[in-house]
Amino acid sequence: MFDFLKRSDVETAQAAPSEVKASATGKIAAWGAAGRTVWGARDAASLTRVGFTANPVGFRAVKMIAEAAAALPLVLQDEQRRYETHPVMDLIQRPNGAQGRAELFEALFGQLLLTGNGYVEAVGGEDGPVELHVLRSDRMSIVPGADGWPVAYDYTVGGRKHRFAVGESASPICHIKSFHPQDDHYGLSPMQAAATALDVHNAASRWSKALLDNAARPSGAIVYRGADGQSQLSSDQYDRLLHEMETQHQGAKNAGRPMLLEGGLDWKPMGFSPSDMEFLKTKEGAAREIATAFGVPPMLLGIQGDATYANYQEANRAFYRLTVLPLVTRVTGAIADWLGDFSGERIDLKPDLDQVPALASERDAQWKRVGEASFLTDAEKRHLLGLPALEVGDE
Repeated sequence: MFDFLKRSDVETAQAAPSEVKASATGKIAAWGAAGRTVWGARDAASLTRVGFTANPVGFRAVKMIAEAAAALPLVLQDEQRRYETHPVMDLIQRPNGAQGRAELFEALFGQLLLTGNGYVEAVGGEDGPVELHVLRSDRMSIVPGADGWPVAYDYTVGGRKHRFAVGESASPICHIKSFHPQDDHYGLSPMQAAATALDVHNAASRWSKALLDNAARPSGAIVYRGADGQSQLSSDQYDRLLHEMETQHQGAKNAGRPMLLEGGLDWKPMGFSPSDMEFLKTKEGAAREIATAFGVPPMLLGIQGDATYANYQEANRAFYRLTVLPLVTRVTGAIADWLGDFSGERIDLKPDLDQVPALASERDAQWKRVGEASFLTDAEKRHLLGLPALEVGDE
């Protein structure tokens, strides 16, 4: 899918703009993984198909994080004040004609969780972006320059390619990526870390389905003891017995139907073997590993056997504190810096912690603790609570 990078890298490297600021290691790192992902057979499309569309645990984990993160209210402020109305907030609230704020951010968070990369396109106007669009990560590739920084982004659909050039002005693409210790240009997704557990869980589901197709369990064995001491059926007898078992006693619709055994046939019931029971535990363990990779407490996904959290409320608080808030803070901060490049204004876009129900008890305790600190000035208290300084003329 990314074979075109081998040609485009060479074409664009010569035309790359000179950088005033550049890392000393950028020139040698630029070609280490230039324009390609280090996923091998586990490409983004395959991981999405196996771990999201075909796995209930992966699907629910991604949906839970993306929906919770997209639903968080946001605040926009600078060093002086918090804005009720602002062009950036207007753009965030209605990023394009087909999406609202929650839909845009849910798509962006979903791409980050599934592929480790998120791309936002700015449709520019004379005074800055007028629309924002989330682009599919599996269709995007980075074209690095000689100094290691991207000089373009290529978006490929159906064999056709569109290039977003990156110059000295603000980039038309905001690339947000997860940390990857072995790739200079692309991020590492939780789906990749959970890939082995996903394979195990999917294989266990297929195994369970096969058991259902065969009367839900290895129910027993038919032993033949002929009247003359023979222990082997003739070909006709074997075919007849096999046909009767498949048509009269196999499958869910035939469950519980009595079996008529003729001369010499005996039924030996069987139950789950210790290895069968261990296999079911393996599936449960794989589900917990998938949840752990995404940072979702297993209790919230309905996975039994996990007693890490005392109750559901503690698990939900940990989910927001350790997974949702760090993700939203990082993404909104990157978008604020990117949009600020268009106007030259330094702004801060972040989640409003005062409106997160799961953290209400923590926030109340923090407000009380800071408010009762008599040795702090009002300005210091506001700073500790993440509020901007008081405006001139405020009481």
